[in-house]
Amino acid sequence: MSFDPEAVRAFEHGRWQRAASVYGSTFAGATRPFIDALLDAAHVGRGTRLLDIACGPGFVASNASMRGAMATGVDFSPAMLAVARGRDGTIRFDEGDAEALPYADGEFDAVASNFGIHHVPRPALSLAEANRVLRGGGRVAFSFWADPGENVAWKLLFDAIARHGDPAASQAPAPGGGFDSAARCADALREVGFAECTTALVRATWHHADAGRLVAALQAGTARMAAMIEAQPPAVMSAIIADIEANAACYRGTDGIAVPIAAIIASGIKR
Repeated sequence: MSFDPEAVRAFEHGRWQRAASVYGSTFAGATRPFIDALLDAAHVGRGTRLLDIACGPGFVASNASMRGAMATGVDFSPAMLAVARGRDGTIRFDEGDAEALPYADGEFDAVASNFGIHHVPRPALSLAEANRVLRGGGRVAFSFWADPGENVAWKLLFDAIARHGDPAASQAPAPGGGFDSAARCADALREVGFAECTTALVRATWHHADAGRLVAALQAGTARMAAMIEAQPPAVMSAIIADIEANAACYRGTDGIAVPIAAIIASGIKR
């Protein structure tokens, strides 16, 4: 399958438009635990002019605002922006393309993106744009999911589909390129001109009542994983969920399962 950036953009746009209304109650439970580490990596504090790229419902911008930062969010999904504006009317949220940001050179002190850069058709263009809108000495930080070996929630799903379904059944377009390791995250920053590029592995847990709720959250609040889940024949879904339930038994407590998740946070400084 050849890479078509417009096909990727249309796929991602449609998926996030659909997920917007339920994202906060589904997949945000997995992404929000990493926000403070992301903002720390970007050195966001009182007075920082922050741009939150691929802001979605605006959680990063809101957390930055609570630190005293002057936050702006940008996203290509009107539905996500409507949720963000409804949550916090004090923050500016703009519709825009991460590959062509609607801001002046050097307008921000910090740029952050929480699990957004890898959804852009051409991540390198987005990182180059982050560099452009930063002032000299400004900081960038983005988060990316760590290897499935570190992300038990993902591994449980991928392994169950491999045993009972078809991991290749999704008709999602080929991505333009992501980050398959922490080293690749740092390299991507260096390639567009950032200096002092570092990465950190941050761990958290994601709580669900059972395997069915975990799968439902992934299906409702993600893009490519949702497409993979939806592509499985209905006849095998019960086996997939049962497989996850069995293999998540060691993470079960009195109130459900607490599944380990992990992210890489990459950061750099504009020269």
